[in-house]
Amino acid sequence: MAFASFVGRVLFASLFILSAWQEFNDFGTDGGLAAKALGPKFHTISSHVLTRTGIKVPEVEIKYLVAASIGLKGIGGVLFIFGSSLGAYLLLLNQALSVPILYDFYNYDVKKEEFSKLFINFTQNLAFFGALLFYIGMKNAITRRQLRKKALNTKDKTI
Repeated sequence: MAFASFVGRVLFASLFILSAWQEFNDFGTDGGLAAKALGPKFHTISSHVLTRTGIKVPEVEIKYLVAASIGLKGIGGVLFIFGSSLGAYLLLLNQALSVPILYDFYNYDVKKEEFSKLFINFTQNLAFFGALLFYIGMKNAITRRQLRKKALNTKDKTI
């Protein structure tokens, strides 16, 4: 069971690690293709936030957002492979921040081809988000169960 769990974590984390590696190799001085794709989408989200809430999103260089995403995916993926909850939280943070911006299907008409492509990618990443939440929940449940079992064992020995 432990080996299957490890292989599952490796396969799951490989999605994030390979993505981070590809973005890192393409990064260059301007952030690479990821920055070119993220830039217009980030500005669209910023304008939506400003018009709907009146809050101005601070100006950020897109290449720094891409670098942060690479770091979260790379470090989170490696920690996740070794069973760390911190790795899962880093991957969750990356997903929560990047998915609504990158896969902005809500800005397109339902009848357009771009809508369906973005919606499929959005739902796939939503599934990754759910898998990470499931992992964190199971890890916390196992930890609580082990603590409860230790507490019961120490009470039995004192009697």
